[in-house]
Amino acid sequence: MLEKLIGILAGWIIMVISTLGYGGIVLLMGIESACIPLPSEVIMPFAGYLVHTGQLTLWGVALAGAVGCVLGSIPAYYLGAYGGRTMIEKYGRYMLISQQDLHFADKAFEKHGEIIIFIGRLLPVVRTFIAFPAGIARMNMARFVIYTFSGSLIWCFLLAFAGMKLGEHWQTLGVYFHEFHYVIAVVGLVFAVWYVRRHFKHLK
Repeated sequence: MLEKLIGILAGWIIMVISTLGYGGIVLLMGIESACIPLPSEVIMPFAGYLVHTGQLTLWGVALAGAVGCVLGSIPAYYLGAYGGRTMIEKYGRYMLISQQDLHFADKAFEKHGEIIIFIGRLLPVVRTFIAFPAGIARMNMARFVIYTFSGSLIWCFLLAFAGMKLGEHWQTLGVYFHEFHYVIAVVGLVFAVWYVRRHFKHLK
C-alpha cells in the first residue's frame, strides 16, 4: 500500500513538470525546501530527461530548481525564527519530520556555522530541513539566500544532468523499461520508502 501511494506521488511530480515546465520545477523544489520531504531525487532527474527531449534547457531547469529552493526556504527560515520549533516538535510527525532530523540539522549548524547552509544543500534529507535552524540562529538573510541558492544550483544541476544522460542512453534502458519516467519513479520510490521507514523507526 505504501509503495503504491509513493508511486502515485512520483507520477504526480512527473505530471506537474510535464504540464508546467520551469514553473512546475520552481513549485516542486519550493515545496521540498519548505521542510516537506518531496524528493528532489525524482523532480530534477525527470526535468533533466525533458532537457534530453529538447523541451527544456539544462541551465534553465537548474536555475528553476535553485530559485524554487530559495523561495521554499524563506518560509522555513521564518518559521524557525519565530517560534516554529514548538509546532514542528509537536506536529512534525505528521509531516514526516522526526526529532532526529531537527537534532541533526541543529548540530550541523552549530558545529560548522553558516557555511553548513551551502554544504547542507548538497546532502539528501539535510537539505530539506537546514533552513529551520538557520532561522532559529537568525542568520543574516542575504547570506542565507546566497548560500541556499549556490548549493541548490549545484545539487539541481547534477541531478538534472544525471537525468539528461539517462535519457541519452534510453535505447539501452528501454530494454528494461517501457517508458523513461518509470526509471525516475523507481529511483524516487526507493528513496521515499527508505525515508518513510526511517521516520517511523525514529518515532518508535
